[in-house]
Amino acid sequence: MSSRALVHLSPAIAREVEQLFASQHGVAGRGQLLRAGVSRWVLQANVRGERWRAHGRQTIAEHTGELTPPARRWHAVLEAGPRAALDGVSALAAAGLTGWEVDHERVSVPRGARVRRPRGVVIRQTRRWRAEDIVRAGVPRVRVPVAAVHAALWVRTPRQAATILSMVVQQRLCPAEDIGRALLAVRRDRRRRLLEDIVVDLLGGAQAMGEIDLARMCRRAGLPAPSRQRVRRTSRGTTYLDAEWPEFHVALEVDGVHHLGAEAIIGDALRHNDIALDHSTVLRVPVLGLRVAPGDFLDQLASALEAGGWRRAA
Repeated sequence: MSSRALVHLSPAIAREVEQLFASQHGVAGRGQLLRAGVSRWVLQANVRGERWRAHGRQTIAEHTGELTPPARRWHAVLEAGPRAALDGVSALAAAGLTGWEVDHERVSVPRGARVRRPRGVVIRQTRRWRAEDIVRAGVPRVRVPVAAVHAALWVRTPRQAATILSMVVQQRLCPAEDIGRALLAVRRDRRRRLLEDIVVDLLGGAQAMGEIDLARMCRRAGLPAPSRQRVRRTSRGTTYLDAEWPEFHVALEVDGVHHLGAEAIIGDALRHNDIALDHSTVLRVPVLGLRVAPGDFLDQLASALEAGGWRRAA
């Protein structure tokens, strides 16, 4: 910061302002400067004197030149409001992603939040916004796994979605397992099935988790091994269960991504209900869930087995 930019500021306030600008790549919010002790008339005097430059309604730069990419990210958050956070490719770029051109900054805020809409910034109000997903160190941004999922949902083409997820994993911003866990939180989206395919492939292969893998996981968790591919007679004919513990009245179905289609959903629901009406507890586990969060699903399986009379060995 040039000494000219510090006109009308006491030495103590000038030092605090200088540290603020330095920590935010040369920009600060009007409210931040006011809290640092810069009065409104001093702020306006520095802007009119072309010592500082205003960008939008809330952002002040310590110089009159163009903003650098990191400064533009701070500008986007400062302009969008106090609960704003970089999201999608903007958050990934802030976390270190290289090789992907960001044509505009993207920011997310909670649904219903009051926002300003500056030029060059896309602001998305979303029900998926969670405080625990926001990184506050540096520019506020969504955690890498969540931002990667959002970026893949928002880019224009499936090829771009596959590319962005692959780049995140290849550049070691986060492992594919973390992206898979973040994807489990997405309930409804036209691209969810595609992203499941991509993540499973990044995890080391697109093949479905076989029943033998489930049996191995059960043994490691101290659970009884299931009977595999058991035939059940229902009111709608013969059905095959992925895994069953008949003595404890528990059945489990492993759903691959093909189960997300409308016809499959209806058939699965009817089969599920038939088995449940036969006094069995039926658990459904997505194959992605078995790969990225096996402990959670195995805990549910243990609870179902215990409710059916199974007791864990002491």
